Amino acid sequence: MDRITIDPEQCGGRACVRGMRIRVVDVLDLLSNGLTAQQVLEELPDLEMADIQACLRYASRKLNHPMLVSA
Repeated sequence: MDRITIDPEQCGGRACVRGMRIRVVDVLDLLSNGLTAQQVLEELPDLEMADIQACLRYASRKLNHPMLVSA
């Protein structure tokens, strides 16, 4: 998870890859629009395969937390 960085002074404090201005959501959007991991790497040549995997892990962990609902 050290590949995902959050800096309040960069990209509005959104999660980015290795301090670059490539947001996690940008990588996820490309994947969700049907690009393969290899195509994402071609589209964003500063990325590495481990960065894509880190983005997926980050998203999975962010979504996998309990939500308390008041009745």
